[in-house]
Amino acid sequence: MKRIFSSFAALTLVCFAALASNHEYTLGNLFIEHPWAMPTAPTATTGAGYLVLKNKGNKADRLISASAGVANKVELHTHIKEGDVLKMRPVDAIDIPAGGETKLEPGGLHIMLIGLKKPLEEGQRFPVVLKFKNAGEITVDLVVQNGSQPEHKH
Repeated sequence: MKRIFSSFAALTLVCFAALASNHEYTLGNLFIEHPWAMPTAPTATTGAGYLVLKNKGNKADRLISASAGVANKVELHTHIKEGDVLKMRPVDAIDIPAGGETKLEPGGLHIMLIGLKKPLEEGQRFPVVLKFKNAGEITVDLVVQNGSQPEHKH
């Protein structure tokens, strides 16, 4: 009986860990997959958030803003190449095509956290409010982790 209980407890922990690392949210026809951010240096004043936006509907939508209590200001950004230099620039909105997806990822579109109130530390979670033109608002938790977005195993 003890062995069955310990196996059950181990399986429960594995399932909980998988859910914690591959979290998803649904808002109408939009699916928000694995919101995350990289850890920052102790003196950093900016950070970035990433996620995948999937639109299962037949009408395009737009991410029009984001807000988070961990930073004084939050903007939607992209990277553009000017000559040999990669620069970040704010964008008014991020399009999510009907029946398609948009990835916010390092080196591309992202959520810029400006004026961090404290460093982002690995394992930390913090809420971010995402506002869409059509779907409305949703609060998602960004998980701070090293490296890039893990592979999804569904």
